[in-house]
Amino acid sequence: MDIKLEKKPWYIRYRYYLAAGVAFLALIVYVVTLSVGPSKLRIDRERVQIATVKDDKFMEYVDVEGLIQPILTIQVNTNETGNVARIVGEEGGMVRQGDTILVMDNPELLRTIDDQRDEWEKQRNTYREQEIEMEQKSLSLQQQALQTDYELNRLRKSFGLNQEEYKMGIKSKAELEVASDEYNYKLKNAELQRESLRQDSAVTLIRRDMLLADRNREQKKYERALGRLGDLVVRAPIAGQLSFVSVTPGQKVTSGSPIAEIKVLDHYKVHTALSEYYIDRITTGLPASITYQGKRYPLRVSKVVPEVKDRTFSVDLVFLGAMPDNVRIGKSFRVQIELGQPEQAIVIPRGNFYQATGGQWIYKLNASKDKAIRVPISIGRQNPQQYEVVSGLRPDDEVIVTGYDNFGDAEELVIN
Repeated sequence: MDIKLEKKPWYIRYRYYLAAGVAFLALIVYVVTLSVGPSKLRIDRERVQIATVKDDKFMEYVDVEGLIQPILTIQVNTNETGNVARIVGEEGGMVRQGDTILVMDNPELLRTIDDQRDEWEKQRNTYREQEIEMEQKSLSLQQQALQTDYELNRLRKSFGLNQEEYKMGIKSKAELEVASDEYNYKLKNAELQRESLRQDSAVTLIRRDMLLADRNREQKKYERALGRLGDLVVRAPIAGQLSFVSVTPGQKVTSGSPIAEIKVLDHYKVHTALSEYYIDRITTGLPASITYQGKRYPLRVSKVVPEVKDRTFSVDLVFLGAMPDNVRIGKSFRVQIELGQPEQAIVIPRGNFYQATGGQWIYKLNASKDKAIRVPISIGRQNPQQYEVVSGLRPDDEVIVTGYDNFGDAEELVIN
């Protein structure tokens, strides 16, 4: 007897197809969910640096490399043209002020000195001759004046006697008038001679001053020529190290040519170059420091060269007290130049997140510390150790500051 088989329900008959369809639908939902929702990335905690946001003191400063240089470098120039006869100073050696660096010779200068000496001797002789001539003329005029005064006194007495004789009737009126005319003539003549003597004395003084000025002028020319002879010996203007001599024996050098350089080594300065970004903020007097072997050495900005070359400008700093023991010319130190006073601010440590995000966002950890989510932030000032956070974070928040090169565009990091 045949047994009638009952027909199975459709969901039993097509269960495998249904299971495959449900799996396929789940896959589509998962893919859609991933594309629509935030992207995630799993990371290891040990491979990133997690920092805590703090409300702390913020000091804005610049950290640059500075080179030790002498506090002063003097360029030695020649004051006279000549040929280098011999070099006395040794390159790299120490010299004292006034020490001879090199000696030159100049035959033409020697001839000039001889000519000036001859001209001075000639002017001295001319002055002496003119002086004797003027003295003789003055003596002659004085003698003439003396003779006139003598005759005037004699005529005055004679005229007085004639007046008495006229009163006594011995002399006639005509004889008295003749005597009076002669007396008046001699009186006026004596006055003219005195005036001539006064004018001659004034002219004599002027001529003597002019001749003396000519003589002194020639004397100064001669002395200056002798001084030029001394300039053939080039001496150290200051004590220090003779760093180099740029001439050789027999070489002709002109007046004003640089021939050597002296470095003053009793003190040093630090020279550095800063980005043009800071050119409006770096001024003379700003404090700075060097930290070496755990000890801080204070400095001060002493010179700022505002000329920008290759997007940088030069700055010199001087030590305010003690210097590191191993200071040598050309040695480098890290220099921190302060740009203001410490201020209270919300800060985070520096990290490569700034280069990757432009300081516009950062990954912040959640309360359970197992996830980090992108949050927008605003970065203000910065120094070589910290960033100032203007907005987006609060004190005690924890953020990831490194590893951004490996995160791609992930919106969320799952921390293992």
